Order: sequence, then C-alpha cells, then structure tokens
Amino acid sequence: MNMETLEFVIYPDGRVKEMVTGIIGSSCQEVTAAIEAQLGRVISTEKTSEYYQQQNTQVATASNQASSSDW
Repeated sequence: MNMETLEFVIYPDGRVKEMVTGIIGSSCQEVTAAIEAQLGRVISTEKTSEYYQQQNTQVATASNQASSSDW
C-alpha cells in the first residue's frame, strides 16, 4: 500500500505550491479540490507520472451463449 502525501510550500509572497504523491490517476484532483478552493486561484498545474498510471483493478466478464443445439 502506498502512502498518500500532500506537501505544501508557502512562499513569502503568499503563493502556495502543492505537491501530491502516492495517489494514482486523476483522483488526486478530487482529494485536493476542497483545499484549492480555500487557498484561492490556481495559477498552474503539472501532472506527475502517477497521474497517468492506471489503478490495478480486476474486471471479470462472463458470457452465456446458448445455441439451438443446447435445447
């Protein structure tokens, strides 16, 4: 399990740099949306390699095909 980390750097002029690590995919935007709304206007964003990674999910599909010979 990865540790999710949000790091903030506050500059003397009031700018805030936010760095997110350990969150795979676009869900990092959901995690930071409320914080960013409170901080103010977002000037720029840079997506990390974790943003472009796929979450490991297993999908099972099943199909049932019946032909006339099965009747």
